[in-house]
Amino acid sequence: MRDGRHPDGDPFEGQHLDGRVLVVTGGMQGLGAAISARAARLGAAGIVICGRDAARGEAVGRELEAIGCDARFVSAELSDEVACRAVIAACDECFGRLDGLVNAAGLSTRGTLDGTSVELWDRLFAVNVRAPFILMQEAAHLMRRGRGGSIVNIITMASHGGEPALTAYAASKGALATLTRNAGHQLQPDRIRVNGLNIGWTATDGEHAVQTGTGEPEDWLASADSGAPLGRLLRPDDIAPMVTYLLSDAAALVTGSVIDFDQTVHGAAGEHVPAPAGASA
Repeated sequence: MRDGRHPDGDPFEGQHLDGRVLVVTGGMQGLGAAISARAARLGAAGIVICGRDAARGEAVGRELEAIGCDARFVSAELSDEVACRAVIAACDECFGRLDGLVNAAGLSTRGTLDGTSVELWDRLFAVNVRAPFILMQEAAHLMRRGRGGSIVNIITMASHGGEPALTAYAASKGALATLTRNAGHQLQPDRIRVNGLNIGWTATDGEHAVQTGTGEPEDWLASADSGAPLGRLLRPDDIAPMVTYLLSDAAALVTGSVIDFDQTVHGAAGEHVPAPAGASA
C-alpha cells in the first residue's frame, strides 16, 4: 500500500456477484428482500429464498427474475430441522452448487426474564440459532464441492446484552454471534468465510407491526427518525450493500468478524459535549 491506496486499486470495485448462487433466508420481506434484490442487480445467477408464505415467495421470485436472476422459492418452517436441510438440498438440486448463504430470517418476540416462557425461549433459539447452524452445516458441505463461499449472519446490537423486554431474542442472537466467530475460524481451510452484522434499529414492515402492536401510533417512525443520533433509523437499503460486500470477493480476506452496523456506539455513554465556539471555522 502506498499513500493510503490499495496496491490493486479500489477493493470495493470487486463488489459484484456475477454468476453466484445464493440462499437468502427471510428473503421475502424487509431486509432479506432488499439483500436478494441487490444481489440480483449485482449479477447473481441464482437465488433461493424460503419461508411459509408461498404466494409471497412466488411473487418475490418473479421480481428477482425480472431483474435477470433465476429464483427459486422453497416453502420452509425454519424451526424444523428437516425443513432447514431441505432448503440447501433444493439449492443443490436446482443449481448444483452454492456460493453464498445469508441467514436473515429471525424472530424478535418480546419477553422479559419473568415473562418469557420456556416455549418462547425454545422457539426463538430454534429459529435464531439452530436454524442458522443447520443451514451453515449443510451450506458448508455444498460449498466444499466448489471453491468455497461466504456466509453472512444477520445478528443485532441486542447481542451485546439487549433491553429487558428482549431476553430470549438477545440471548439467541448472542449465541449466533459466537457461532459466527467459531465457524469463521473453523472453516478457514475450506475457503469459506463467515461474518455477521449486528444491525441496529431498522425501519421495516415487521418493525412497524411490532411498534404498533405495542401501543405506538401509526406515525411512530417520524418520531424515531427525529430522535436518532444521525437523523434517522436504518433502512434495509442501508444494510444490503454491506451484506453484498461480505458476499463478494471484495471481502476475500474478511472472516470471523461480527460488525456493529449502527449509529449507537457500544460501550460509550453520556451526553454529547458541544464543540467549542469557532471549532467549525
